[in-house]
Amino acid sequence: MKRDPRAFLSDVIEAGQAIQQAVAGINLDDYRNSRLIRSSVEREFTIIGEALNQLSQRDEERFAQIEQAPQIISFRNKLTHEYAIINDRLVWGVIQDDLPALLKQCSQLLKDLEGEKS
Repeated sequence: MKRDPRAFLSDVIEAGQAIQQAVAGINLDDYRNSRLIRSSVEREFTIIGEALNQLSQRDEERFAQIEQAPQIISFRNKLTHEYAIINDRLVWGVIQDDLPALLKQCSQLLKDLEGEKS
């Protein structure tokens, strides 16, 4: 059974919020020094990238409204396949600079979809 686009948007939002919780109150050095936090964050980014990839195949119109979606999918691929050379500063920058906008866009798309279903 195919998943509804709302499920993928919810996955992105939940994973993004998990990342924000994992790094709340820490700085880049703390992040670098905690394998557990880095692993958690990287796993959640993998979920985000895969959810966006699935969304791209099921709802191209909504996918196109997420500005950084192709780059996020590429980021997911790097985290998954190039795990040995992950740049922690880059990941931290994505968390700080890109994640809030992604969550805002996906939340708005989900809200719009929920409105359509009502």
